[in-house]
Amino acid sequence: MSVATETRLDAAIEAATTRLLELQHADGYWVGELESNVTMTAQHLFWHHVLGLRTPELDRKIANELLSRQRDDGTWAIWIGGPGDLSTTVEAYAALKLAGADPGPQARDFIRSRGGIPKTRIFTKCFLALLGQWPWQRVTPIPVELVLFPPSAPFSIYNFSCWARGTFVPLAACRALRPVRLAEIDLREIGARPGKTRSPAPPGPMRRAALREAERWVRAHQEADGSWGGIQPPWVWSILMLAALGHGFEDETLRRAVEGWGGFTIDEGDRLRPEACQSPVWDTGLAVLALRDAGLGPEHPALVRAADWLLLEEVTVAGDWAVRKPELAPGGWAFEFQNDLYPDVDDTAIVALALRRCHRGHEAVDRGLAWTAGMQSRSGGWGAFDVDNEAYWLYKLPFCDFGKVTDEPSADVSAHALEALAPEAGFDEEVRRGLDWLLREQEADGSWFGRWGVNHVYGTGAALPALEACGIERGHRAFRRAVAWLDSVQNEDGGFGEDIRSYADRAWRGRGTSTASQTAWALLAYVAADEADSDAARRAAEWLFSTQLANGDWEEPQFTGTGFPLDFMIRYHLYRLHFPLLALGRLRERLSR
Repeated sequence: MSVATETRLDAAIEAATTRLLELQHADGYWVGELESNVTMTAQHLFWHHVLGLRTPELDRKIANELLSRQRDDGTWAIWIGGPGDLSTTVEAYAALKLAGADPGPQARDFIRSRGGIPKTRIFTKCFLALLGQWPWQRVTPIPVELVLFPPSAPFSIYNFSCWARGTFVPLAACRALRPVRLAEIDLREIGARPGKTRSPAPPGPMRRAALREAERWVRAHQEADGSWGGIQPPWVWSILMLAALGHGFEDETLRRAVEGWGGFTIDEGDRLRPEACQSPVWDTGLAVLALRDAGLGPEHPALVRAADWLLLEEVTVAGDWAVRKPELAPGGWAFEFQNDLYPDVDDTAIVALALRRCHRGHEAVDRGLAWTAGMQSRSGGWGAFDVDNEAYWLYKLPFCDFGKVTDEPSADVSAHALEALAPEAGFDEEVRRGLDWLLREQEADGSWFGRWGVNHVYGTGAALPALEACGIERGHRAFRRAVAWLDSVQNEDGGFGEDIRSYADRAWRGRGTSTASQTAWALLAYVAADEADSDAARRAAEWLFSTQLANGDWEEPQFTGTGFPLDFMIRYHLYRLHFPLLALGRLRERLSR
């Protein structure tokens, strides 16, 4: 690269560093908004109605938020620029009606054209059943008795991913109990069947035992902040289950749950929306790596505070993962502020890398790496939260209609695990097996699938640094094929982008409007492949220079994070900053060699 380019590189890194430091919380962590879709907002109003917590102010704020996110065609989508989605639009439509606002005829006509409420997902039907707008008996049965089956049984709740398991237990209890708090709204124009719920039959001995066990299981899985797993679906359905069982705010579990939920809401005065989850550990680990690669020393006060905070977040107790791995000692980190039961491999790997770069917390890192190694699946890859969670037959069950319910190994999580484990002594066998798995997972076009980010650009941007960490020669076919694929999908403007539709349509792989985070992922791959001085890497860096804002940040309205591919997409508000800084810092370091 030219001297002028290198000067712009220094300026971009300095500006982004300053901006990221400005966003650090006083306690040492970073956290950006985790934006999803309006079902979170609609459901917030639904469960507040069921518990008798609605106020005129809440109704107004919810209505304003929903109307502000309604598209020109009257619908609501799962991600910006995506198609109108039936279930999302039905939930927003019902919430606006509940709040006394008019969703408009376009929304009504769209819903009708897609088959109305009868064609919505199970979650949507359940919320409408709570409001008395859909018969509970017409919701696909979810057997609460499943909670009685031991983990060793051919079918148990532990076949499901942790997020699905935590949701299905309280949801199944609600399906059995059929609670209703009638909402005085008329949704018949979109297919509602108000007032048609029949009371459940008196429970027999097995159902009574299942409901007792479901309540015990839910209570045992509450986190310190009142949540369940730090995510919205099990949290909300656990609240509703406890209320359906007759508990009120004198019940400590229910009271803590409702009070804790306030920390997940973003109140902007005239608008209110909840977050589906919060990502402080993930954001902080990535920020630390970015700042170290940008040239900050490990003794910098911001990094010292961040490392101290991360060390306080270490998980030291066994969680649900121990059901399949009872001999494995606890360790690692979770994604959220409070989530001791569900640490994950991805966060643990990133935090371990960050703390190593800060020369802090060696014993905690050692525990986390040993836990990560122990979470390797039989195939050699790593899932996020569980081992060998690959019961694909679950997708044939009629109540599994809302996205991912398994947590099989993925290329991006496995790559991060390898990047953390490969430089360490004592993990040779795990690294060998993981590397073999990752190489087998490379797609025919040279890319890797991105489970937790959009999509093949993310997977490839994670895989190549892992290959580098494992000592693979840059001339290896895996590197060359990946670079050739990246070259083939680089946009004319020099940036990289990938449309979410790539999860369903191969033609969109690596194709889409350039974004800061996706351009950074490609640049990370180029640097790892020893292509830092290539024309493609230069053009990617130039795109980042030219789109950087005066305050050192970047704009990125696109959703480049993934919860469930296509079904639940995420816009991480800090991805636009810490990934470009990470990539530009590594680029400068590589060019200076």
